[in-house]
Amino acid sequence: MTLKASGNIDELCYPFIFEDSPLCDFEILTDELCTYTGLALSQVTNTEVRASLERLQPKIFNLNGSIRGKCGIFEDDIQDLLTDLNYFKAQVTDNAKRFVLPRGTGPVIQLHQCRSLSKKVVRQLVLVDKAGKKIPETLPRFTNALTNYYFALTRVLNQDAGVEEPEYVSINYPKPK
Repeated sequence: MTLKASGNIDELCYPFIFEDSPLCDFEILTDELCTYTGLALSQVTNTEVRASLERLQPKIFNLNGSIRGKCGIFEDDIQDLLTDLNYFKAQVTDNAKRFVLPRGTGPVIQLHQCRSLSKKVVRQLVLVDKAGKKIPETLPRFTNALTNYYFALTRVLNQDAGVEEPEYVSINYPKPK
């Protein structure tokens, strides 16, 4: 049996939900990412981080629609994100740590979840591309930068709160030079 819409609009959560395509999965993941961003935003008290997340959140929905509709992520969006990323990275005083164990309170853990979800979005773009759909080049660039941006925010907020972040050094791979 192939699942399909019943015809009752109240029984349909999303027009493409029964589609057998990675596009719908991309849209669901970006919807989840936008939601988690809003959840973190509701708890962030750092005014600069709040302002940055408020500018970013609508762009995540622009990302969402860019896979099926017209592309809503532009070079300016990438540059704005990179500017914020580098601004927050510069605030971290112990920036020699390449990766830390995801710890912290409230919004920090939610932003770590956003970081992880951003990676899933990138991977979903890979699947959409593999399925033959042309991906605007701005989408993977924006989403990869987004992953690093969320990581920078977690570092800043933990630093502001005095939360010690243990560095994670993998035993599985050689140390980078």
